[in-house]
Amino acid sequence: MRLRFKPKDIYNGKRMAPTTLQDAVLQKRAQRAAARPAPGPHNWLQRRVQGLQIVEVPAFRKLPWLVHGFSTRTGGRSSFGGTNVLNLGFTDWDSRRNVLENRQLLQQALRAEKFSLVALKQIHSDLVRLITTAPEHPVCADAVVTDRPGLLLGVQTADCVPILLVDAKKRAVAAIHAGWRGTLRRIAEKAVGEMRMHFGSKPGDILAAIGPAIGGCCYEVGVDIAANFLSQFADAPEFFDEFRTGDEPNPIQWLNQMPPGHQPPPKNVFLDLHKANASQLRNAGLLARNILVSNLCTACRPDLLFSYRREGAISGRLLACIGIRP
Repeated sequence: MRLRFKPKDIYNGKRMAPTTLQDAVLQKRAQRAAARPAPGPHNWLQRRVQGLQIVEVPAFRKLPWLVHGFSTRTGGRSSFGGTNVLNLGFTDWDSRRNVLENRQLLQQALRAEKFSLVALKQIHSDLVRLITTAPEHPVCADAVVTDRPGLLLGVQTADCVPILLVDAKKRAVAAIHAGWRGTLRRIAEKAVGEMRMHFGSKPGDILAAIGPAIGGCCYEVGVDIAANFLSQFADAPEFFDEFRTGDEPNPIQWLNQMPPGHQPPPKNVFLDLHKANASQLRNAGLLARNILVSNLCTACRPDLLFSYRREGAISGRLLACIGIRP
């Protein structure tokens, strides 16, 4: 009987030789997951205030005129699984009153009670909007930029990547929502372009914080998405664990002597949106040392973060915020 490798054997300390190419792929993924550091923000801060837990970037905290923060699920008025959570998005399972109160709690925790929260109607696009006054209705876009004090730019996520940009010299900021579609359409790069056009920002002066999102350890996508990324980015293979576009020949039948078609290769690959957006920001001219990346994975941390991939429609929403103090 042919032995099959199971990823869990790595966690049990066993070392079983792979018997097929597919087994080797699974083994490599399991070894990488086992060697991955315990989830937590690398050189980032987690600040507890009024029952909430806020993730912050030390480099941003050095700017006294700047307010920013990435929310977590801790605290709040919403009831989820018998506990109170900080759901910041309007969902079917939560009341509008709870969400509005949760947003007030977050602004208090950020010491931004007097700011006007700029809410977005996110559509997984590459639309970037300039905000000069508090809008009366949600802005239809996936990124916003401003240099006006008193506006709190916010993007909602539950696996997608939240990105906050700040130009300390021009005192301009941006908030970006980047799922795989927005990343493919270069929304982060376009947001940098909008800051250059409207505020005269120089990419070398911009700091970027790429916040908690689903990691390359958990974000499984089809090979068609890999093919789309390859069509747009020369370094696309670096964003995936085992880069495949579906066009590669299948060598497995030669390794296990099974007839062609009986042992198809794994259909999906794992995409690292953190890497993809960091690469995009470097291509936009940002210095590598100014791109700060959280290693918090939403799917790995059900105790701290919401994840749509893990929880489905009942997932709450996180909010990443940035603004300029009056």
